[in-house]
Amino acid sequence: MSRLIGIDLGTTNSCVAFMENGHAVVIPNAEGGRTTPSVVAFTKSGERLVGAAAKRQAVTNASRTFTSVKRAMGSDTRYQIDGKTYTPQEISAMILQKLKADAENYIGEAVTDAVITVPAYFSDAQRQATKDAGLIAGLNVLRIINEPTSAALAYGFQKGEPRKIMVYDLGGGTFDVSILDLSSDTIEVLATAGNNHLGGDDFDQCIVGYLLDRFRETNHMDLSRDPVAMQRLKEAAEKAKIELSASVSATVNLPFIAQNAGGPLHLETTLSRSRFDELTSHLVEATKGPVLQAMQDAGVRPENLSRVLLVGGSTRIPAVQSMVRKLTGKEPSREINPDECVAMGACLQGGVLTGTLHSLVLIDVTPLSLGIETLGDVFAKIINRNTPLPCQHSQVFTTAANFQTSVEINVLQGEREQASANKSLGKFRLTGIRRALRGIPQIEVTFTIDTNGIVHVSAKDLGTNHMQDITITGSGNMSRQEIDRAVREAEIYAEQDRKKKAETKLLDSAEGLLNQARKARKKLKSEDQSLLDQAVGSLESAVSSKVEYRIRSAMEELEKCLQNCGAYVHPAEGKNEDGSYDA
Repeated sequence: MSRLIGIDLGTTNSCVAFMENGHAVVIPNAEGGRTTPSVVAFTKSGERLVGAAAKRQAVTNASRTFTSVKRAMGSDTRYQIDGKTYTPQEISAMILQKLKADAENYIGEAVTDAVITVPAYFSDAQRQATKDAGLIAGLNVLRIINEPTSAALAYGFQKGEPRKIMVYDLGGGTFDVSILDLSSDTIEVLATAGNNHLGGDDFDQCIVGYLLDRFRETNHMDLSRDPVAMQRLKEAAEKAKIELSASVSATVNLPFIAQNAGGPLHLETTLSRSRFDELTSHLVEATKGPVLQAMQDAGVRPENLSRVLLVGGSTRIPAVQSMVRKLTGKEPSREINPDECVAMGACLQGGVLTGTLHSLVLIDVTPLSLGIETLGDVFAKIINRNTPLPCQHSQVFTTAANFQTSVEINVLQGEREQASANKSLGKFRLTGIRRALRGIPQIEVTFTIDTNGIVHVSAKDLGTNHMQDITITGSGNMSRQEIDRAVREAEIYAEQDRKKKAETKLLDSAEGLLNQARKARKKLKSEDQSLLDQAVGSLESAVSSKVEYRIRSAMEELEKCLQNCGAYVHPAEGKNEDGSYDA
């Protein structure tokens, strides 16, 4: 008999749980800890270490020790060891293999199935990479579930009263916030937002920078070039951060951190909580935008929230808790363990999937909009962000040129109206389109997103029923900055995008009018043809100039010319009822 486990694959620490007597139970690792450091190391003798053992030797083996690999999931990052190259998926799989082995030793049965959590703002490529890591580890990944949703599941299980809650998840490497609607048998995600490059590691790095500056001022030496010293600083910074969550000051004492002509050098300093808050204020402030965005998208005001759940070890930082109070007017709830609740929720979701738990429905959402590139570098959204999963949406497009027999479908993810400003997840070509004038072929593009948030896209020529499709995989990776920047840039550049879209629409209308004039010319008398040629030439010149008022004026003149010549004029696309065009 095999068992199912729920896994929180974290940036700093990971956790695993299983169902026992209808309850989620956290599984301790072989060393007795309830969480396992997400660290992998290779010793000089070739031995592979995972978890606490890897973390213990990090100072003496810094160049062969890998931490925070989760931040590289879905990217082109590669790790070189002893002439062999490892992907982030492979390193993550080593962590998953240890969690699987610890679970089997604890339960006494084989483990084959798993539900693995990811940050809500993970891209399609990052989700696929996480699923691949599970497969490499020998696990059948039944579901990829968002971390805030999983935490809400752990909190809301068997609590009957309907309520809206916020999950504020600040982990080691990522930040997510989700608004959820909980009832007796349904957990529905209303909206999610986040930042894939914000977490406890960044708070640690602020302390590291402070310590480097202090040592440089005192000893006139730069420790950043010494990998062993840097590893010691990173570990000291993490300990100081944790200590400052309970104390008003923390002492950092690192003897023999370096050496100069005068002998060994030591680093000893005291970091106050107020100084720490000053160093990290920009990081705490960076969580404000996603919180407000999620509430706006969900249509929820602070007074509508009944609870704010804190998830992730970094939410223990007092300044973070203060920010949550300021934004929501609520005292953050401490009903669930921020380090363990995500794994417990994943385990409960596994119970739903396997039938162990009944009458519980979980409705998640997609974090970013998806669509395709259309003529003029325009992003045509087919599925909007915060659409409930699973989902399937279709939209019909047409060709941009006469007698076009194939089209390239560029699948995009993001929020900008300008296609090139979004992230391309993949491309494929639909061939076999029936030859016809531009605008006649009907091409139906369908997006399907499964419950794991993984995307499948198909394109079908409705005239020939010829079809081509693609399942987006890790080939369309998003960098760590791109996804959390997408919504923010959409707001900053909204006006610029609107103008670009209007310009494209106007140029397309002009091209349509020119095509119409060229067709009508054959039916006109020679004197009318001469007048029409002049109007056509004027519009072609205006289009080449891309000057908006010239294009509009030339279009009006060409329309009048066609009407005077007795040629019927189709209303130009984008033209308003009063004869004006969209600005």
